[in-house]
Amino acid sequence: MPIVQISAALGPAECELAVKYTLQELEKEAKQHHILLNVIESSPTKAGYSSLLLTIPDTAQTWLNTWLGSIQWSFQSPFRPNHPRKNWFVGITQFAIPKNLPTDQSIRFQACRASGAGGQHVNTTDSAVHAVHVASGISVKVMSERSQHANKRLAIELIALKLQQQLEQQNQH
Repeated sequence: MPIVQISAALGPAECELAVKYTLQELEKEAKQHHILLNVIESSPTKAGYSSLLLTIPDTAQTWLNTWLGSIQWSFQSPFRPNHPRKNWFVGITQFAIPKNLPTDQSIRFQACRASGAGGQHVNTTDSAVHAVHVASGISVKVMSERSQHANKRLAIELIALKLQQQLEQQNQH
């Protein structure tokens, strides 16, 4: 299952708003194509989101390819009305799951209850998973799946991605 990031990068609040708009458009188009999007991690801000991580079914790869890259939004800033800039950018990137996933022994898992919208079944079972990679301190909370086992698998993949990104950043310096 592809993991996709929508990011404002280091852009201003308008770019964070553009991330929110991009998610809304993705969800609308995915619904038309009967594609299930799952937000697995979000970094909300006052303006929208600085970053979002989504999962998309493997069968939707062709559709996803039409969204990858930079998205340009053109609108007047609602935060700075006299600002001359009208173009705001968002990046959409797909991540490959690293081949070398961390072992269960290197990660501390804790089951917890999911939060947020979801009707009568949310917060009734401990299906969400909080995972911490002991050596690095990287932690994730996953509650996008109904099954604790599926959330655990996704948590391992997210930690692997974050470890890979951390290694790449260290190699750049």
